[in-house]
Amino acid sequence: MQAYLCNTPEKNVRVRVKGEKAYITIKGPSNKNGFSRCEFEYEIPVADAEEMLKLCELGFIEKVRHYVVYENYTFEIDVFYGANEGLVLAELELEDESQDFPRPDWLGKEVTGDVRYYNAYLIRHPFKGSNHS
Repeated sequence: MQAYLCNTPEKNVRVRVKGEKAYITIKGPSNKNGFSRCEFEYEIPVADAEEMLKLCELGFIEKVRHYVVYENYTFEIDVFYGANEGLVLAELELEDESQDFPRPDWLGKEVTGDVRYYNAYLIRHPFKGSNHS
């Protein structure tokens, strides 16, 4: 589960509880093509995260993350629930924006840079009943 203490196009501050661990993440704006941005993430006590969640803007992102290795690349697959049920996104961290990587048959269309698929956007504009395509 995750929610946002601050959620603007220029920056966001996210609190996430992931199993027995919790994190606070600060992200700056994306570059023009949406491939990169500055990001700082720190583990915090779960009890602190639970208190911070009470301070967050309305709404939560509920998802389960799976890690799938394909030809030595690890894809992070997010399966969303709640208001974003039905949405599944794959993410791959690359060394460089121009780095080539193998694309498995199950990988869908590229949505990098499409703000409609950012968690910070989905919290305000849920996938259910939207016109995502």
